[in-house]
Amino acid sequence: MPATDARTPVTLDRHEGPYGEVVLRERGGHFEIIANGCFLMDTSDGRSERLLVDAALAALPGGRPEPALLIGGLGVGFSLVRAAGSRWGRIVVVEREQAVVDWHLEGPLARISEAALADPRTEILRTDLVAHLHTTTERYDALCLDIDNGPDWTVTEDNGSLYSATGLAACRARLTPGGVLAVWSAQPSAAFEEALRNAGFHAVRTEEVAVARGVPDVVHLALRGD
Repeated sequence: MPATDARTPVTLDRHEGPYGEVVLRERGGHFEIIANGCFLMDTSDGRSERLLVDAALAALPGGRPEPALLIGGLGVGFSLVRAAGSRWGRIVVVEREQAVVDWHLEGPLARISEAALADPRTEILRTDLVAHLHTTTERYDALCLDIDNGPDWTVTEDNGSLYSATGLAACRARLTPGGVLAVWSAQPSAAFEEALRNAGFHAVRTEEVAVARGVPDVVHLALRGD
């Protein structure tokens, strides 16, 4: 039998859910998540997913020994693992795709996230992030959001409301005074920076992470001022 080309993806699981199709693939020893035919992320690097959490923690005002964190999107688990290895207090992960949660709890991605998921600070909420932000009354010291390829490239059309004036107002309402909003993106967005300022955030900035090809990945950062 001929050897499998390491560059050829192998589908490990495919699931059709209320938000469309999600697929877990393996390619050359790395895992990939595809949503509705759109490549979301893989395990080949993870620097920008870690920066999402690190930059949020660094931007927090002092005097918060165990800040509360909400991570929007479990993905391949890099952001959660980074958070569990830092001084965060409560870590809430919002993930709407049951299949993604299952891949971590009892599937191939458990090798990445098992310890972080077992951490007593970690809680997984199986719900839609946009709905959660609009309905919960909880506040967090930081929101780290990574559910799309960025504000200008959403996985599903309804995700676009997260980056609208209404969605950003909901994000702001869920933050404690001085809290940090951090949003991962596959490319910079000047329009999103302006939207953040218009929504009442300040200290808006973008941190870049170089990638092998194309424009850098970025993390958009903004603070709630009061």
